[in-house]
Amino acid sequence: MNETFILKVYRGEQGKQFWEEFKLELRPSMNVISALMEIQRNPVNRHNEKVTPVAYESGCLEEVCGSCSMLINGKPRQACTALIKPILEASGSQVLTLAPFTKFPLVRDLYVNRNDMFENLKKVHAWIDAEDSFDRGFGPRIPPRVQKVTYVLSTCMSCGCCSESCPQVNSSSPFMGPAPISQVRLFNFHPIGKMNAATRNHAIMGEDGIKGCGNAQNCVAVCPKEIPLTESLAVMQREAGKQIVRDLFSLPDVDETST
Repeated sequence: MNETFILKVYRGEQGKQFWEEFKLELRPSMNVISALMEIQRNPVNRHNEKVTPVAYESGCLEEVCGSCSMLINGKPRQACTALIKPILEASGSQVLTLAPFTKFPLVRDLYVNRNDMFENLKKVHAWIDAEDSFDRGFGPRIPPRVQKVTYVLSTCMSCGCCSESCPQVNSSSPFMGPAPISQVRLFNFHPIGKMNAATRNHAIMGEDGIKGCGNAQNCVAVCPKEIPLTESLAVMQREAGKQIVRDLFSLPDVDETST
């Protein structure tokens, strides 16, 4: 007899949410996304009732796009790399729960609107300015020391796991979350991005920036890319202090961000 499990999904729209269970066959190497696709093909719940398919978001299916973020057994993570069998074995149960993130506006079922995160990336100028699209050959050399740091920072996929786990990200706090602040560190390291370092530093010096961090360190524990977010927060807090001194004494901006 084939092994089965129960997928328990927190469904509905804001204020009208409910738990619904689906009984599915457990296949080898089955992940959460494939289970949700199974429900899409045959949307029948545990009570043999025909229901609407579960709404969720996904894209790359290889933990790069960050879109399939959700709470899996209460932990924020990516559904595409969440293999069901190991999760069930670790929990000692044949029931796996899925719920939407709570720190972002709910659209429906497991689908949330992460626009706030992208707006914060705009606020901190998380991009490199270029004059034009002409090929000017190789750019400035980047030392291996800097490459080692920036590569890890560049793997951020704006999945929102860090914000979901952070107690300082809530409806009563303006804190933008760890990811945008870490991106400031990344782009300030860039040889061309350094030109806008002061702009980025000022963007995180308000109440919604580094002041809002309570050092819970949940963010670094749940980051699927193992980005040193607490290190980035500490570095940018130091850089913000330097920026205050430069502003106070009208000193020129320096051309180096410390590691």
